[in-house]
Amino acid sequence: MEADHIVRTMVEFGSKALILSRRMGSLYRREVKEGGQEKVEELQGKVNKFEEERAAWKKEKEGWEEERKRLATWRVRCLDSEEKLNKRIGELEEDYDDLKDKYEGAPV
Repeated sequence: MEADHIVRTMVEFGSKALILSRRMGSLYRREVKEGGQEKVEELQGKVNKFEEERAAWKKEKEGWEEERKRLATWRVRCLDSEEKLNKRIGELEEDYDDLKDKYEGAPV
């Protein structure tokens, strides 16, 4: 009788354990699915934010590129002008030195 009672208790315990494990598995799967969905949504939000920032950076970079091109042409013109002016200054200094040598001994 006692063995019969123990067997019944073990069968009942086994069936309760099986039901509990199925419920736990179901809860775990749902938690993983919902948690996974939350994680996917969180990552999608980060991706969207990154794409927006990337587009803004690209637009800003294009603006900087245009500004760089504009300044580069201005810079080139300034450097060319400086080079021409330095050359002309050199020529004038040579002319001055020639005139100075030529008229240095002349009576005033």
